[in-house]
Amino acid sequence: MRNWRWVFTMLLYVGVVLKIGALELDRAQQTERISGSAGDVLEDDPVGRLKVFVYELPSKYNKKILQKDPRCLTHMFAAEIYMHRFLLSSPVRTLNPEEADWFYTPVYTTCDLTPNGLPLPFKSPRMMRSAIQLISSNWPYWNRTEGADHFFIVPHDFGACFHYLEEKAIERGILHMLQRATLVQTFGQRNHVCLKDGSITVPPYAPPQKMQSHLIPPNTPRSIFVYFRGLFYDVGNDPEGGYYARGARAAVWENFKDNPLFDISTEHPTTYYEDMQRAIFCLCPLGWAPWSPRLVEAVIFGCIPVIIADDIVLPFADAIPWEDIGVFVAEKDVPNLDTILTSINPKVILRKQRLLANPSMKQAMLFPQPAQPGDAFHQILNGLARKLPHDRSVYLKRGEKILNWTRGPVGDLKPW
Repeated sequence: MRNWRWVFTMLLYVGVVLKIGALELDRAQQTERISGSAGDVLEDDPVGRLKVFVYELPSKYNKKILQKDPRCLTHMFAAEIYMHRFLLSSPVRTLNPEEADWFYTPVYTTCDLTPNGLPLPFKSPRMMRSAIQLISSNWPYWNRTEGADHFFIVPHDFGACFHYLEEKAIERGILHMLQRATLVQTFGQRNHVCLKDGSITVPPYAPPQKMQSHLIPPNTPRSIFVYFRGLFYDVGNDPEGGYYARGARAAVWENFKDNPLFDISTEHPTTYYEDMQRAIFCLCPLGWAPWSPRLVEAVIFGCIPVIIADDIVLPFADAIPWEDIGVFVAEKDVPNLDTILTSINPKVILRKQRLLANPSMKQAMLFPQPAQPGDAFHQILNGLARKLPHDRSVYLKRGEKILNWTRGPVGDLKPW
């Protein structure tokens, strides 16, 4: 019985791939423009629509930290570094704070790495508090609004909650000093204490040059139906299992490890990027947080992202039509993944591939150096521009105070 099921699955796989291949050979148009408001937002030019003042901080808050560990330039939270560099030479920068719409404080809060390259956020709250105390003491602009016209890059797993374990992040909450500021963060999860209203959700950093170096000819057949490389269980942090990824990754492995439609493994081959370009669907399940770099990789390599994270808030959701380019599968429906994916009409698959082939879609997910029109830097600025003009209510009355500088865990209040 098992052999017959295997044969049937293989025949189904071959049939689906052949149908998609036939459509690809017959198509006259390789890409498709994003239509409607999403396409307009994606192509917006923020220059001339806002001015940003960049605080000049002592190098201990940024450059010296990077000098200590250059690995920070390539890890998934490197957006805080590249956004700083971008703004220093951006045409939206103003040297006159009196004309600024937004104020930016360059603090590298995730550049404290373990020997294995994982960021430790334990010093981040003290570091951020120290930087805010500095700008509030040396410039008058923070005190006018208590940060309501300031933005901060906080790209860690749980943003400005500054912890890599969710229960600890929830317990701490967003650093109180940032309650009025706009946060630019990779973490996006609906109804979560670590996602602040008005935050700008951005993609994690993926090295553009590295990804470019792994491109293969665009007419290479997509002979892999479903692809995934990564953890299914995090034994070290979740020894009993079931909590990591809310069990979704474990369900993928238990249900499809022997399914020939699924090329899944914990091994990370040197051909990882090439393999994604040979795949039709790339699984993007939640881990400890709902997002991962796979979202960026899938879009860049034209592999349809299969998003398994019930409450995820996706990057630049007003500009990137995630419903049109991806497939959303509820966590509880993971055991039915094979049925769900094989039942998608090949014409629908082809349209998703055409949209993914749109260069502007890929550009919006990357932080290239130097910056390029429509890239992730510009999408962040577009998000800030859409929040203008500031409502008069953001400016405090004389003597008014809203934020409590002594609020938070005792450890966070120690000098940095």
